[in-house]
Amino acid sequence: MYSERVMDHFMNPRNMGEIPDADGVGEVGNPACGDIMRITLRIEENRIVDAKFKTFGCAAAIASSSMATELVRGKTLEEAWAVTNRAVAEALEGLPPQKLHCSVLAEEGIHKAIDDYRARYGTPTANGG
Repeated sequence: MYSERVMDHFMNPRNMGEIPDADGVGEVGNPACGDIMRITLRIEENRIVDAKFKTFGCAAAIASSSMATELVRGKTLEEAWAVTNRAVAEALEGLPPQKLHCSVLAEEGIHKAIDDYRARYGTPTANGG
């Protein structure tokens, strides 16, 4: 059902935890399946220098969170914003169709954390806020 990469990120998640006094926090959930993700970012000079996650959910949700934090670390905010759910799923070597929503949650969590940072520090959000 799951690729070896999904199982690796589920069994050995990267960047699990929470950044104290994070610069940006994104919390998202899917009421239909019960998955909840919290992504925290440390940002310096428009670049994500650290990303961590806490996820309550299935193997695909945990793996998606882990991979998303790996994909955005070291990127500028603009580059991180461009990381799509498809990129997360592809980096995990695929997700079953019924689990693709987990990669969507990871993308949304990154977006919310970046928007939170921009709102706190007075920079424009992607949706104009």
